[in-house]
Amino acid sequence: MALDRFFRRRRPQQTGVDVDMPDLWTQCPNCKEGLYNRDLEANVQVCPKCGHHLRLDAQKRVDALIDPGSWTQLSGRVHPLDRLDFKDTETYAARLERAQRKAGRPDAILTGSGTLLGQGVTLAVMDFAFSGGSMGSVVGEEIARAAEHAAAHGTPLIIVTASGGARMQESALSLMQMAKTTVALEALSARGLPYVSLLTDPTTGGVTASFATIADVIVAEPGALIGFAGPRVIQQTIRQHLPEGFQRAEFLLAHGMVDAVVDRREHRTYLASLLGLLTRTDRAPLEASA
Repeated sequence: MALDRFFRRRRPQQTGVDVDMPDLWTQCPNCKEGLYNRDLEANVQVCPKCGHHLRLDAQKRVDALIDPGSWTQLSGRVHPLDRLDFKDTETYAARLERAQRKAGRPDAILTGSGTLLGQGVTLAVMDFAFSGGSMGSVVGEEIARAAEHAAAHGTPLIIVTASGGARMQESALSLMQMAKTTVALEALSARGLPYVSLLTDPTTGGVTASFATIADVIVAEPGALIGFAGPRVIQQTIRQHLPEGFQRAEFLLAHGMVDAVVDRREHRTYLASLLGLLTRTDRAPLEASA
């Protein structure tokens, strides 16, 4: 019997119907240890046994980073449309409706402003639970608006990525978001405001090829899968054997693609220190070399 089924309880039978109680335990996908859900939540979904980082809900990510009571949501007013009348095994409209009902938001992103250990920030968090965090027109628009908000209010921008790439049901419209988001981030550069990208598992496809990897500082979570194409596609293209873990955060850190790999439990203090350094105004100007 599976561990999660063993610990599942049932309420006493009422009106002839058995109702499952919420699961109390989660099995770590890495070390296979049974973890008490309350302890796992308190540890921001990081296994206390082996340090494996489980995926974190977008709202819980906000709660883990932003000071309590300071969050003002910006996203949620733009809704996706099925411009191409796309249909495969089911219609795109049906897929959207199901994902929206499950996630409780219009699309795969949550943006807003708040303070991080007292410092004002604009934050965008991608939601992998919504269609694999795929980037469609709404995701691109919300990121562009978040960048514009940060520039207008003089705050740093943090984007937390978790995505399978561009949304295939929107075809070229989703690919256009790669250029759109990249251009929008230029407003921050023009204002001298920092942009920090936090790559989580997984960050792939068009997201990796655009805004996720053009930040001033690129931080990744331990063990995060980061890349453009899948390993099988790459291996078949270059016809070479790929090194072990070549698309994981630690490998990318060793080869210069990311600047730091930081445990999720240290994100608040790390990001606060980083942004404090990047936004200091009391630094003496560098003297011209002789």
